[in-house]
Amino acid sequence: MKCILFFDEADALFGKRTNVSDAHDRYANQEVSYLLQRIEEFPGVVILASNFSNNIDEAFMRRFQAVAYFPLPGARERLAIWKGVLSTFPMLEIDWDIEKVANRYELSGGSIMNVMRYASLMAIDKSSEAIQHTDIINGIRRELQKEGKTL
Repeated sequence: MKCILFFDEADALFGKRTNVSDAHDRYANQEVSYLLQRIEEFPGVVILASNFSNNIDEAFMRRFQAVAYFPLPGARERLAIWKGVLSTFPMLEIDWDIEKVANRYELSGGSIMNVMRYASLMAIDKSSEAIQHTDIINGIRRELQKEGKTL
């Protein structure tokens, strides 16, 4: 049987083992050790995805044959993402500069989608037929706050 195992948010499952201070820690460390054994014996491909690779146990990291890092998109890539996302939102206020937004705010593709979801909900809440620039900026502010950044 040929299979690929994919673990999204892998740091939650493959996290660093901790010093044992109680039974819970001991049990958690045993789970990580057991998982490490099972992954080593798995005959197929295992792919782990995480935004927090520093939180993955070093024993797993040593066993990976390849690690790929995907940085945040640059301004040009963000512009392409914005354009792609905006093409799916026909009710858009047209008095704002998408290129300026793409250049100014360093967001991932997922964060850009979250911004547009937020702005869409705000339009619905206002019974508006157009997504407003101010709601997009407020959505960007919310996404940056999640990352501990300010607008």
